[in-house]
Amino acid sequence: MSAVRHAVVDGMFYPAARGALQGLVAKYLAGAGGDDVRSPPKLLITPHAGYEYCGAVAAHAYAQLERQRHPTISRVVLLGPAHRVVVPGLAAPEAEAFETPLGLVALDVAALAMLDKLPQILRSARAHEREHSLEVQLPFLQTQLGSFTLVPLVVGDASTEAVAQVLEQLWDGSETLVVISSDLSHYLPYEQARAIDRATVQRILKLDADLTMHEACGAAAINGAMLVARRHDLVPRLLDLHNSGDTGGGRDRVVGYGALAFFEERQG
Repeated sequence: MSAVRHAVVDGMFYPAARGALQGLVAKYLAGAGGDDVRSPPKLLITPHAGYEYCGAVAAHAYAQLERQRHPTISRVVLLGPAHRVVVPGLAAPEAEAFETPLGLVALDVAALAMLDKLPQILRSARAHEREHSLEVQLPFLQTQLGSFTLVPLVVGDASTEAVAQVLEQLWDGSETLVVISSDLSHYLPYEQARAIDRATVQRILKLDADLTMHEACGAAAINGAMLVARRHDLVPRLLDLHNSGDTGGGRDRVVGYGALAFFEERQG
């Protein structure tokens, strides 16, 4: 098995050429700007479609990292839903690094080895091999954080408490950022999607840990994160909410995208 999990959706979800990718990410981040925050977020929720559809929304989440350029953040715990493989629990990779056109991201192999002790964790190269929900987050993280280690987990059939237990194991201090990759509603008419996504976001802002897959494809990961957010008294903030009908697609069947940040203290 290769020690490197290579990019598989470059050239489809985002540009395969390094320069083009750098330019596109920079454009999205410049358009999003950054809120006046005193401290970096502890947790982000951000979408995972092709950049032409969700890149501008995702940038609002990652723009929160711009201020520090973040000497404090040295590790990212990244959770996203399984789209191609049935996963009974949470799947950790067998690789030691993930690659994008912007370079390699080393995995926190010690943390992954620690997670192997949990019954809900399995090792599966296959679960990660073609999964886009994690990969599309990496160029934004590489751009904003520079060097960091990664703990990537594909979430399948896992209970809220099972996901929360994993996150608690990895929570640590300000050096660890948690990113949940999830789109919102799928393939509804534009106005119906807007109403449902607004309601879903209001539930997330209340740290509701009972979302369904119809509301967010990453519901299992979000629910676990919301349970932990409540335990740690995180303060949520909605940064952006749109759908593919706003960003370049038709309006008959749209996909919803939201960007949210959660802080360990209330921001000014």
